[in-house]
Amino acid sequence: MTVSLEQLRRCHVAVDLGAARTRVFVKGAGLVVDEPSVAAVNTRTGALIAVGEFAEKMTGRTPHYIRVVRPVSGGSVVDIEMAQRMLRSLLGEKLRRQLRRKPMLRAAACTPHDSDPLAQRATVETMVGLGARRVELVDTLIAAAVGCGLPVAQPTATMILVCGAATTQVAVLSLGSIVTAERIPVGGNAIDHAVIQYLRHQHELMLPTQSVRPLQLALHGNGLTAEGPASTEIHGRDVATGLARSVLVDTAAVRQAIHTPLTAVLDGIGKVLRDCPPDLVADLAERGITMVGGSARLPGLDQMLRDWTGMPVRIAERPDVCAVLGLGEMLEGRIEPLTLNPLADAE
Repeated sequence: MTVSLEQLRRCHVAVDLGAARTRVFVKGAGLVVDEPSVAAVNTRTGALIAVGEFAEKMTGRTPHYIRVVRPVSGGSVVDIEMAQRMLRSLLGEKLRRQLRRKPMLRAAACTPHDSDPLAQRATVETMVGLGARRVELVDTLIAAAVGCGLPVAQPTATMILVCGAATTQVAVLSLGSIVTAERIPVGGNAIDHAVIQYLRHQHELMLPTQSVRPLQLALHGNGLTAEGPASTEIHGRDVATGLARSVLVDTAAVRQAIHTPLTAVLDGIGKVLRDCPPDLVADLAERGITMVGGSARLPGLDQMLRDWTGMPVRIAERPDVCAVLGLGEMLEGRIEPLTLNPLADAE
């Protein structure tokens, strides 16, 4: 792991800054914040107008002097000051007051696999701005694996697929560490974008960016599989006239449009398996792949991975909050490290 379990047990708060949602876990209180990573700002005065769900609903509906921003992109903080302001507002005055009472506030935060030092520094600066005196960084893959109950510390292989909004991370874990991993710049946003572009080019239909989830509309049921609905009615705006219009979309064509970005995910899984030792691959044939992340619920994605890899695939019970819950379990001291002491056994 990035840091020792002993250091994490001393932390008071855990934060998962995702491209789609921000989640905060407080020791003794549990998950206290689960909101979109969005903030609305008045460009004339610099005042923060809204954060979270309300700010996300404002996307595409604001006058010119109100800007809706996302201070986190791909799991990395791109605007430190705005991220701090967003977090302060999401936590609320009462919770911030409780945290300020701790003389040596320690915080833990998730970072994407192979994130560069600048991205890690931005995460640390964001937490320091909230009053943290020390910040521990934990790889998202490790935290998510712990959060969904995988035996990370055991000497057997476990494979995890973290399906985020901006990126997809896949890794094989053993003995509490990452054996091999790959970060793919394709996530739920890219899949949504593929559906939007298909409808624009083939049907000359534009969809709202936030008020309508095109993926859920076009792929309800088992949309990624052949057994899904044959066609779906989609409502949007005509590109030429600007008037509201609805079209009947062939779901098979939408499946084909979605498969293009998903090919990169399949290639990343193949690369991880090729780089993995044969003994661990043999374990994976029995244990399979565990999917976590908000985009893990994409209809039919698990079946697509089963067909391509030939391994069992399961979706975690609460895939969207696995990473922050894993950090929380480490903070609460529920994870015991594997102790190896062969000399004591010999006696």
